[in-house]
Amino acid sequence: MITSQLRSFQSFSQVAPYICCRCLHKHVEAKKIPDPTPFVPDHTTFLTLIGRQLSKHATKFDSWKQLFTLSSPQLKEMGIEPARSRRYLLCWREKFRKGKFGIGGDLKYVKDGVGELRVVEVPTLKKSASIEPEAESEASTAFLSSTVSPGMTKLVVNVPAGETTYKLEKGQSTADLRKPKGVKLRQGYQIVGPYVQPQKGSNGSVAILKVQEGLWEHKRGHKVDGGERRKAEVRFKRRVEERKKERS
Repeated sequence: MITSQLRSFQSFSQVAPYICCRCLHKHVEAKKIPDPTPFVPDHTTFLTLIGRQLSKHATKFDSWKQLFTLSSPQLKEMGIEPARSRRYLLCWREKFRKGKFGIGGDLKYVKDGVGELRVVEVPTLKKSASIEPEAESEASTAFLSSTVSPGMTKLVVNVPAGETTYKLEKGQSTADLRKPKGVKLRQGYQIVGPYVQPQKGSNGSVAILKVQEGLWEHKRGHKVDGGERRKAEVRFKRRVEERKKERS
């Protein structure tokens, strides 16, 4: 009697966690669908940026919402193969949902998939610096020039297409400005970064960043001599064949 009860308890203890998990699934809220950004306005652009030839599946998605709501089995039914491609897509989907973009993802001024970057000089102001209301109002509407002036610091900013200056938004100060992620300033005047294209005649102080295939792609490693697991075996067999050739 005791033995049968013990077996029943053991079998229930093995199944109970799965039953509880299934019950919890009913109360899990659906994940938030992120808003498109100026650099990533639609699902086609998103698939193009993350690379690995996922852009060829763009026509299978009807909308941005569908891209961020389909499960892995549903993606499989749509014909997105192999499994590592689905895992890669789901991984990038979660990164984008959390605001972890690749280069250009934080650009605000983008036209036809192209963002313009420019080196400007801004006043070296700090958020803690005390500014009179009138001066602060004037600073929020002033243009930041790219000319050299004392008490200024150089910064890479994203400007509207064709503009040579950057206008501060209402309530914004120069201390709030941040350079776009993935780019940096070299030698004090050259904008450099992955896929950043300097404009002719600008000496590197003006550049553009275009949406293109694989801009955010995580490159896969390349197997050498069969990969890590079979490397020793493959190389050993190769040495044996070389010795046989030398003897003959």
